[in-house]
Amino acid sequence: MNTLKHVDTNMANLISDLQTMIRQPSVSAKNEGIEECATLVSKILKKSGIPSEILRLKKGVAPLVYGEIKSKQNSSKTLMFYNHYDVQPAEPFDLWDDPPFSGKRKGNKIFGRGATDDKGELITRIKAVEACLKTTGDVPCNIKFVIEGEEETGSAHIEEYLKKYKKKFSCDGVIWEFGYVDSENRPIIGLGMKGLLFVELSVTESNIDAHSSLAALIKNPAWRLIEALKTLRDSDGKILIKDWYKEVTAFSKKDLEIIRNEPFDETVFKNEFGIKSFLGNKSGINAKKALVGGATCNIAGFVSGYTGDGAKTVLPGNALVKIDFRLVPKMDPKKQIMRLKNHLKSKGFSDVKMKIYHGEAAARTDSSDPFVSQVKDAADKVFGKSILNVSNAGTGPMFPFVDILKAPCISIGSTYMFSKIHSPNEFARVDLLKKTTKCICLIMQNFGKT
Repeated sequence: MNTLKHVDTNMANLISDLQTMIRQPSVSAKNEGIEECATLVSKILKKSGIPSEILRLKKGVAPLVYGEIKSKQNSSKTLMFYNHYDVQPAEPFDLWDDPPFSGKRKGNKIFGRGATDDKGELITRIKAVEACLKTTGDVPCNIKFVIEGEEETGSAHIEEYLKKYKKKFSCDGVIWEFGYVDSENRPIIGLGMKGLLFVELSVTESNIDAHSSLAALIKNPAWRLIEALKTLRDSDGKILIKDWYKEVTAFSKKDLEIIRNEPFDETVFKNEFGIKSFLGNKSGINAKKALVGGATCNIAGFVSGYTGDGAKTVLPGNALVKIDFRLVPKMDPKKQIMRLKNHLKSKGFSDVKMKIYHGEAAARTDSSDPFVSQVKDAADKVFGKSILNVSNAGTGPMFPFVDILKAPCISIGSTYMFSKIHSPNEFARVDLLKKTTKCICLIMQNFGKT
């Protein structure tokens, strides 16, 4: 029985183990079930033939599950699987058709929080390694698992883990924790992720809300904040902060070729979100370039005064806005913070207070790296066709892996793009779990040959 055939015959076991993980809540935002889930994941690794241990930093930090198995035939190459066992909160509960931690199967779908993000992805990696061990008694290359429990709350301690266990975690390549599959069942192979800078700006004018008739004398902090915000970017989305783009480099010729070839149906995208046009009237390759490599300045929320039903003539005492900046490669979050502070000061907004929530640099694997062709070859063989993506539009803790471990990172997985991750009725498709497990088997084989 060959390795890929074993995946076919072992699907019942894969599904059962995934359901077991789903049924163990592990909501990092609430510290719900984190310890229990770490222990469970470690047990599943061991049951699958992968030696495992639980690593810790300090009290109050989610434990990290580590697994390692050394190849008898090829000890020179090490492939790491980075995943996470924590999940998003399941609320609102009333919008779930079944209990969110039921792991219920309905036909080709398994439902539950974490069914795809990220327990479904994790189980494909585990079962691919198990398939190799069951059929050959070995793995094609050294394998390491790094499975954290804080990804859904920003991976606050993953960099500290990587620094503390740098030697233990050393590897030659990283398969990232997820990967999308499009509506035509083509896996999207992601070569990077954008960075993120999340800040809060606020203005306080008076110590209480006042009657709006006093707007003739008392300054309105909402207007003040709006004036400050209008200096940050233009109507087409270009960020106006001095030197914001200073270190950014242009796409390579190969990157541009990948971007041109990546399918992107503008009409379907617009219909999905109910919009008529893109920011700055972008279209064609310019729209695709913006999605994978454009820096953004987004107002995530603005709060001031009365926002309830009906009318209330009030002059607010304070105003607050939350902003997320998506960063692209070469943008240093610390430098960008200083540039933002200097910008507000130079424009006369020293009274605007700033709170920094999170800063994370972007990461991108060179499209000419041999690791890319190894992953794509495996995906093409299993799925029939795959799509290269220069960078995911979202953010994850990829940069510290590239920076500290000096290893290229690539995203590929089983997450159907409409699988409702982070939403009620999240589901995994069984057929994609099977194909992805086979794909991981071939990736290990390709990686071990080089």
